[in-house]
Amino acid sequence: MQFKLRQKIKKTGNFRYSKKYLKLIENAKVYDVAIDSPTTHAANLSFKEKNNIYLKREDLQPIFSFKNRGAYNKIANLSDKQKSQGIIAASAGNHAQGVALACKKLKIKCNIVMPITAAENKINAVKRLGAKLTLYGENLSEALIKANVLCKKNNYTFVHPFDDPYTIAGQGTIGKEILEDDINYDALFIPVGGGGLLAGISAWVRQNKKNIKIIGVEVDDSACLTEALKSNKRVLLKKVGLFADGVAVSRVGKNNFDVIKECVDEVMTVTIDEVCAAVKDIFEDTRVLSEPSGAVALAGLKIAAKRLKNKNLLAISSGSNVNFQKLGYIVERSELGENREKILSIRIPESPGSFLKLSKVFGKLSVTEFNYRKSGDKDAYVLVGIRTSSEKSFISLKKKLKKLNYKFSDYTNNKISNDHLRHMVGGRVNNSHDSTNFERIFNGEFPEKPGALFDFLKSFGNKWNISLFHYRNIGSAYGNILIGIEDHNKNKSLLIKHLSKCGTIFKEESNNKAYLDFLK
Repeated sequence: MQFKLRQKIKKTGNFRYSKKYLKLIENAKVYDVAIDSPTTHAANLSFKEKNNIYLKREDLQPIFSFKNRGAYNKIANLSDKQKSQGIIAASAGNHAQGVALACKKLKIKCNIVMPITAAENKINAVKRLGAKLTLYGENLSEALIKANVLCKKNNYTFVHPFDDPYTIAGQGTIGKEILEDDINYDALFIPVGGGGLLAGISAWVRQNKKNIKIIGVEVDDSACLTEALKSNKRVLLKKVGLFADGVAVSRVGKNNFDVIKECVDEVMTVTIDEVCAAVKDIFEDTRVLSEPSGAVALAGLKIAAKRLKNKNLLAISSGSNVNFQKLGYIVERSELGENREKILSIRIPESPGSFLKLSKVFGKLSVTEFNYRKSGDKDAYVLVGIRTSSEKSFISLKKKLKKLNYKFSDYTNNKISNDHLRHMVGGRVNNSHDSTNFERIFNGEFPEKPGALFDFLKSFGNKWNISLFHYRNIGSAYGNILIGIEDHNKNKSLLIKHLSKCGTIFKEESNNKAYLDFLK
């Protein structure tokens, strides 16, 4: 990530909107269901990053997330009439558990709408807490629509996941606890979805200790706050990434945005790979498996720490409701996020002994993978994964390869290579059919739901022949798809128009070097 993705906030200079939260936070009713979470010194990470790094352990809450604070405070402050009508909420997971726990504690009828793509562990947790559960829609937006329909039909009281003063105040109790630590923090890093956590913590901290820097951290594929700050108004993202589902929000809350502009210093974005690396860091220091959204703040802290030294830095470890199916992907991408694993495509001659000769170049470097398939050409391409101790050792390896006249390309950041090529079987198209002249490659996302493949193929029809197809789910609502299509039409826009009608967003990758080297 480049520092240009940091968005500094020109604060308003007053506390017009945030002033009221001091009293709301002071009087927040959270500790009937929440703990005053401990702060853990991340010893391993502190040594590595040359700063004093701390984690605020919201992953240790009864629902393994901070969401019980805001949900309980909101529901506890409802009128008797509102409580008697029953509660309804929509959530992909953590807010649902917070609402269900609050309703169980207060003996209130509870209704939760979750998308059918929600993680099984979160669905089971909501059921266990006694809520009436409705599974509807493929994403949170569709679940929210259903919740609003049920709310109007049955006159339920709706509990918003982040855009509500009492919810914000409940989350703000974390800021109060942070200042009660016997540590002079230089900067706080807080994950951002809808902005309720950032607004609550920053409202308390900024008005009580002005010298602490407050930084919001977003995932780059759902950066609704960053876009709002650029436009100076709340904007609706057309699409959000769902891997870090706890922060996958398309628009920052209104109440939250007002407070953030008064109290927060900057917001920064991180990649999924950087988040996966932060999950690994949390595990190594705490032996707790964070969910991706729970590690977002630490991912931002690590980037900032590169330009700091001997500072006291705290990140909110906001949740550990990890979807077990995501673990393989997290492990795989953590090395890339840490910039430790490098992927090279190396050209070697199709001759006996060429493998042995190449392996000598790597010496005692750790080879993580080695992929090759004979193509029938004079030369072949080998896909090699290498774990390096530093950028310096990788540069040294490239110099060595160049000196020995090997032709190579760095695929470390090549999406086709990382998401598909490393996991595919097969090889090139049979040249005898001359189909490679007409093949076009597209990369996109595919919904993880029963019948999704059939629905796509049905809508795609039989006008074009599919020559390659690779789908990989990463434990999210959507998985990555790579599709090859033989296109014999002179008008190349016809296929693009046809794909746009199939319900999946595709990007053409026909000139991607990984495809050209290994699959074409």
